[in-house]
Amino acid sequence: MNWNGLLIGVVTFLVIGLFHPLVVKAEYYWGTKSWWLFLIGGILAAAASLFIENILGSTVCGVIAFSSFWSIKEVFEQEERVLKGWFPKNPNRTYPDRK
Repeated sequence: MNWNGLLIGVVTFLVIGLFHPLVVKAEYYWGTKSWWLFLIGGILAAAASLFIENILGSTVCGVIAFSSFWSIKEVFEQEERVLKGWFPKNPNRTYPDRK
């Protein structure tokens, strides 16, 4: 039996589940300026996936890479959700006026 497909599915599910609170926290503490952290993380994970010979490890790094890239978009959307009042604002930060 080959368990790789199921294992990759579980890891993908967990990585996506992990990135949601990471985006929320990053936007809360650093705002949209945190996008470059996700970019650097994505580039590093993508590079790692190219050099890891194990298919499972390479795939997991690829999933992390593209979850990081997707999180760049999500950080900006998270700011919009905060401005709509769906998530709490950080009282130590100023937010842009958007109407």
